[in-house]
Amino acid sequence: MTSYVSHTTVDCADAYGLSRWWQAVLDYSEDPDDPNEPGHEECLIRSADGRHRLLFVEVPEPKRGKNRIHFDLRPAEGTRDEELARLTGLGATVVDDLRNPDGTGWVVLADPEGNEFCILRSEGELANRRS
Repeated sequence: MTSYVSHTTVDCADAYGLSRWWQAVLDYSEDPDDPNEPGHEECLIRSADGRHRLLFVEVPEPKRGKNRIHFDLRPAEGTRDEELARLTGLGATVVDDLRNPDGTGWVVLADPEGNEFCILRSEGELANRRS
């Protein structure tokens, strides 16, 4: 017998606002049978294939310190740097820039509530490096 991850839960102050932000970042959607609404204390979004789900749950405590778990994002198209520009345009902030002159590395970002995540190079960038 084994288990599987039903969804990943993100504690936050504004479940609706943060779910909408991540929905734009990941191109996820909400459940049409249970739409997210302003003021909801729990908001769920899911990938197009429904296999990955994120649940945003409002908690009274503010975020403190570094996340113990975080997302590593890889651009579905374009480059890491193009995706970095898109994400900062959506309101992400750069926490640490760990890019190297040879193109390797990543950038640590924070979402509007301070939850850290990383942006890696795209599969295309990785393939170009190997050839």
